[in-house]
Amino acid sequence: MKSIEEQLQKFGVVPVVVLDHEEDALPLAKALVDGGLPCAEITFRTEAAEESIRRISGQYPEMLVGAGTVLTTEQADRAVKAGAKFIVSPGFDPEVVDHCLETGVPVFPGCITPTELAQAVKRGLQVVKFFPAGQFGGVAAVKALAAPYTMVKFMPTGGVNAKNLKDYLSYDKIIACGGSWMVKGDLIKAGDFDQIRRLTEEAVALAEAARGL
Repeated sequence: MKSIEEQLQKFGVVPVVVLDHEEDALPLAKALVDGGLPCAEITFRTEAAEESIRRISGQYPEMLVGAGTVLTTEQADRAVKAGAKFIVSPGFDPEVVDHCLETGVPVFPGCITPTELAQAVKRGLQVVKFFPAGQFGGVAAVKALAAPYTMVKFMPTGGVNAKNLKDYLSYDKIIACGGSWMVKGDLIKAGDFDQIRRLTEEAVALAEAARGL
């Protein structure tokens, strides 16, 4: 069984999904699986998130499903109980990180400063989220942070798209990028899951090309 980090690195792209209605969860999951990317970070921003994770985990056990925008330990517990395999938070919250480590749940907290990275390293974390990537310097910023923290790898999210994905994935300290361009809210709202599948296929091809696969 590959670790969560190894699976994420294999995918190269993590669809960051906001679901307003749990009824959209399974059609979305099918589109991602059919598009060759059986992975999703379901953000805990909506009331539908918990049930969506539960439905996807139950019907698509081959998918790697995580919970994003997790701000509290209570949310982390609910997400894991629903079937989330990993937790992602936008910032470094020591309480959430420590809780996940104590309960054995893979956690990827947001880190954009050396101070936050120092706290992550202190806790033995090897992969962190870099968010919001576009607003905080993109690939150049990741390279600058990685220089003194050679043991850490990154998952940039925020501002990553089809045009700059190659730039990010070309750097070996970046294991994967979070992105929402293939799972845009308007496409989900319109029920255009065929387009989501097509965009997912394109994202997979871009990730493979960026890594010379």
